[in-house]
Amino acid sequence: MSKARIQVVWFKRDLRLHDHAPLSNAAAAGPVLPVFAIEPGQWQAPDSALRHWQFAADSLIDLSNALETLSLPLCIWQGDMVDLLNALKTHYSEFVLHSHEETGNAWSFARDLSVKAWCQQHGTPWHEARQHGVVRGLKSRVADRNAWENQWETLMTAPTATAPQSAQAAESWQAFHHIDVKQLHDLTLGFDTTPCPERQPGGRSEGRAVWRSFISQRGRRYRGSLSKPLLAWEFGSRLSPHLAWGTLSMREVVQSLRRQRKKHAEDAAWSRSLRAFASRLHWHCHFIQKLESEPSIESQSLHPALRGLRERDPEHPNLIAWKRGQTGMPLVDACMRSLIATGWINFRMRAMLISHATFGLGLHWVEPALHLARLFTDFEPGIHYPQVQMQAGATGINALRVYNPIKQAEDNDPSGEFVARWVPELTPLPLEWRAKPWALPESLQKRFGFQPGVNYPIPNDFEAEARHWKKTLYELRRTSDAREASQAIVDKLASQRRPPVRHAKKAKPANRQQLSLFDEGGLGE
Repeated sequence: MSKARIQVVWFKRDLRLHDHAPLSNAAAAGPVLPVFAIEPGQWQAPDSALRHWQFAADSLIDLSNALETLSLPLCIWQGDMVDLLNALKTHYSEFVLHSHEETGNAWSFARDLSVKAWCQQHGTPWHEARQHGVVRGLKSRVADRNAWENQWETLMTAPTATAPQSAQAAESWQAFHHIDVKQLHDLTLGFDTTPCPERQPGGRSEGRAVWRSFISQRGRRYRGSLSKPLLAWEFGSRLSPHLAWGTLSMREVVQSLRRQRKKHAEDAAWSRSLRAFASRLHWHCHFIQKLESEPSIESQSLHPALRGLRERDPEHPNLIAWKRGQTGMPLVDACMRSLIATGWINFRMRAMLISHATFGLGLHWVEPALHLARLFTDFEPGIHYPQVQMQAGATGINALRVYNPIKQAEDNDPSGEFVARWVPELTPLPLEWRAKPWALPESLQKRFGFQPGVNYPIPNDFEAEARHWKKTLYELRRTSDAREASQAIVDKLASQRRPPVRHAKKAKPANRQQLSLFDEGGLGE
């Protein structure tokens, strides 16, 4: 009887045992070798950061402990995945590779192509399972829209993959284990090292605890708290980093949520909040599909007529001020400083940060996008880049929505508590002057010990800047060539049925959710 081939389970952004089809399939087929590759290229990419690694390290430790209950090791390989494949080939001669599909950034896309080429060259089977509702090779959302919706529902209602009760560990696994999990937090990988003292901890056990607290208590106030940075911190789901790193699966969350909706059907507040949350779960995969279908969204403006408008300058004074939370706009600066410290901010404030950077400060969207990617613990490329382009007006098919930071402060931080916490230099001022500290009359400056431009920056004329860019973008979208390009984008990437693009200035999204999903990993708060 021939000896069963080694079944290599390649963990990526799916750090769990439950609802993990690659692991379940591998355990049923032969000796299992679970691996996670710490690849230098991933952590040196411009959108990677220390807080991402810290969350991943937490999750890997939790995963390692879970695998121990099956008498399986988690082999931590430090190096490129192709190098690991070569080592496996040398050691075992024949093996089978199992993993989930991934829609990541340009680096992970290129890495997966290299792995595919290696497997084809060496005759190694690579079985990829779907983790989300994203469809590989989708050509047109218009032609396949109904099929896309149906497959999403089919995937989400299918039974979750059951974690194996036992498994046989591969022999000689120690040859592929470079780093003890206890040492993961001490690694220096070359990424952005901005500290994040209030970061969410990772791991499936943490994710399950956060989810339980949301569906049992916090979620009842979800809908009314979405837009407000202080309330969203407490009453949002906070599941997004767990979905981004796969400590929880989308399917198990969808199924659990549907059970809760039935349970709370007679409670109006619960029903409204859980319905709003369900819409975020549904739209999560819609946005990742956009990057899957058009990978250039990560680095190039989607609409050809809108490319080359602004120069990318990583040393631009406006960009530096924005990144430091020193623009002179209190709510913008409070959001940035909060994000630096916590790794999270609610959806509306994320949208406002991009809106202010691109319209209020006249910056190209790419550098702000990379900076926010490094700050979001829940960074999910397929959500992040399409949404940044939408808020920056670079898609050419959405209405331009420019957020006024003063109005946002009045609407979503009326007490000034959020600004006071993160911009303490404004606390000497009465509430009515905190929104516009640059306008404080000289007669009051001495009384409050505050001098605009000394104690806090004076902002640029952001309203005039925004008017300029709105006018410029709308004019560029009016040409016949631009309208044809807009229609082509709608046909390929639009998420819902919508009329053909006729007049760019009047083109609006079919659903306002297309503009309001700039949230935590595409999930919602």
